[in-house]
Amino acid sequence: MATPALAQQTSAQVLQPDTMAARVAACTACHGAQGKAGADGYYPRLAGKPQDYLYHQLLNFRDGRRQYRPMAHLLAGLPDDYLREMAAFFSEQHVPYPAPPRAEASAAMLESGRRLALDGDAARGLPACASCHGASLSGVLPAIPGLLGLPRDYISAQIGSWKSGLRRAAAPDCMADISHTLTPADIAALAAWLSSRPIAEPYAPAAADSLRLPAECGSQAQR
Repeated sequence: MATPALAQQTSAQVLQPDTMAARVAACTACHGAQGKAGADGYYPRLAGKPQDYLYHQLLNFRDGRRQYRPMAHLLAGLPDDYLREMAAFFSEQHVPYPAPPRAEASAAMLESGRRLALDGDAARGLPACASCHGASLSGVLPAIPGLLGLPRDYISAQIGSWKSGLRRAAAPDCMADISHTLTPADIAALAAWLSSRPIAEPYAPAAADSLRLPAECGSQAQR
């Protein structure tokens, strides 16, 4: 085991100014080493997410389209190229996913979530999550994230943020449109089912243009 003096010396070496380790130290303090996700389930995984998706979220926090004051404070004044390099770093991190927690939900709720995620609801004009996020829900390059490996409460909170306008994206904001169609029961079912799904490695975004999106999304076109 390293002595305290050696550990302090090593830490000082790692966090030299103008290194990527120093640049992302504030990120990993909450989002975990390599961006593997925070231990409390509130801070989502960054590791392995599409670079453009991560970059857009940094821009959205910095520019006020996504509301969370600590993130806005950390990113205030940082230039686009600086944020793009941070996004590239986390997109290249590959950390195994933990096993999902047992779903505390009825079979009927889980089945409702499964149908919405994989089939959608044509009667309401509601596309399946898989129609944008890929058949394995692992995301699609360049900017659509995977949906598995996220905590249940986090999924519910993010859909709620789209619905309330606390979270926005470049127009046309397809997720905002979809969230307004979802009922509270829909959101609860989706969060329960998605958060309970096991992940088969390698879990990586599908290739760009591997599917045709059911709606135009500004964040996917924004580069």
